[in-house]
Parts: sequence; C-alpha cells; structure tokens
Amino acid sequence: MIQTKTIVQELVKKHGNNRESLIPVLQGIVEKNNYITDEDIIEIANTLDISAGEIYGTTSFYTFLDTEKRGKYVIRVCKSIIAVMKGKAEIIKTIENILNIKVGETTPDNKFSLLEANDIGWSDKEPSMLINEKVYTELTPEKTTEIIESYLRD
Repeated sequence: MIQTKTIVQELVKKHGNNRESLIPVLQGIVEKNNYITDEDIIEIANTLDISAGEIYGTTSFYTFLDTEKRGKYVIRVCKSIIAVMKGKAEIIKTIENILNIKVGETTPDNKFSLLEANDIGWSDKEPSMLINEKVYTELTPEKTTEIIESYLRD
C-alpha cells in the first residue's frame, strides 16, 4: 500500500486543493489502494481543510468509495428492482457457492470480495455485475460460473 501522505499529495497536485477535488482524490486512493483508511480521511481533511466527518459522510454515501479492505477482485452485483426481477438472487447464490462467502465478505486469501450495488447502470441487461472495473451483463448461473472460474485461474 502506498503511503497516505504521498498519495494524497500526488492526488491534490493533480486535482487541486479545493472542495471540488474531494471525490477525485477519494477515487484515486481507492484506485491505488483498493480502499480508504481512517488515516487517508484525516490526511485529506488536513490537506483540503474539510472536516473528517464530511469526508466520512461522502465515503459512506458512495458505494464505490470503500472504507474497508477488500479483495483483489471486488465483485459488485447490481441489486436494482430490475436485477431482482431478472434473477439477481440466483447470481448471488452461484457466486456464494463457488467462493464459499456471503455478500459483504472477503475470501480468506483476500482474492475476492462480494458486494451488492444499488445500480451499476445496465438496467436493460440485468442481471449484471462488476468485477473491479469490468462489466458483465445478462448473467445466468452458468455464465457467472464461467466468469468466476476464469478469475480463480488468475
């Protein structure tokens, strides 16, 4: 993991030292370290002169600004009403069975985390999921199995 002060300084230099820089700075930390620590929040608060509480509020509002350590591959299954109607539960069950974890958990080897997201923007092709930044749509249990098994081989 890259040192907090260094990464925050790099991101502030890139995005600016103002309130509008908060989201890009937080996104940059997640991109580099996979999650935002309390130390990151304090460093950002000091650097951007924003309260730590406001930053924590921002991170807790946005699904993709993780404040917990996640696996190498973060699987986010869409939980929109359309996804539910089109079989999201079967997709979740398939992933849980393959990885032997439940939603909200990370595998013991820290390779996979399984989460649900309110909407990932593919309502016309549900059920869908993201694995890190890669989108998978029109999932079936069989297709999901193939996808997860390809990551297991990595």
